[in-house]
Amino acid sequence: MGPGVPGQGVGGYPAGAGPGGGGGDLPPGSIRPPRGKGSAIAFKAELRRSIRRNAHEQEVNFLNIVAMLDIMTIILVFLLKTLGESTAAVPQSDDLRLPNSIITTQPAQEGVVVTVSKSQILVGDGKVMTLPGRESLAQTGVGERYKRSGPNDLYIVPLGNALQAARKTDKVIRQAKGLDPAMSEAIIIADASTPYRLLIEVLFTLGQNEYGRYHLMVIQSKTLTE
Repeated sequence: MGPGVPGQGVGGYPAGAGPGGGGGDLPPGSIRPPRGKGSAIAFKAELRRSIRRNAHEQEVNFLNIVAMLDIMTIILVFLLKTLGESTAAVPQSDDLRLPNSIITTQPAQEGVVVTVSKSQILVGDGKVMTLPGRESLAQTGVGERYKRSGPNDLYIVPLGNALQAARKTDKVIRQAKGLDPAMSEAIIIADASTPYRLLIEVLFTLGQNEYGRYHLMVIQSKTLTE
């Protein structure tokens, strides 16, 4: 075969290219084109895969604990505030009739709810004890067996135990709301016919368990005879 034509390599390949399809150095990571037309489809498919592989972002293989803790803190504060809220809507029944009052202030929304009906005492939604008859309540309150030291004692032991447990929860709630945790408040929902002796025993037991402020729930009315 004679001398090559200017601009054309040996064997009819372009100048600088050999039979292997290679010429100058290819950039790192580049795909060398195929020599035959039959490989064009495979070349394009491999090129697309290479582009996708190089453009794929690195997978995040760790968990952002700080963000999760922030979310849990917000949820916890919300739940604590929900637990601390009380409602002014008290259902009336034969066992519980609230007294009427001409007071115009809004009912308290903060505090541990203590309910004193004709038949039982509750703290929150939990029943503390069943009350004896009205005549016995007027004389000795809840009775000697529920007292610390005899019938004349004013401290009601079952009520005190329930108030201590509620105080722990209320203390956390008050701290979360930025209130003074040194004492708690109580919302007393008492039947209008509650004997004075029983009411004094309830208030005394509250005071002995770091409840420094009380709110008595009543029904607002224009006159006391309504």
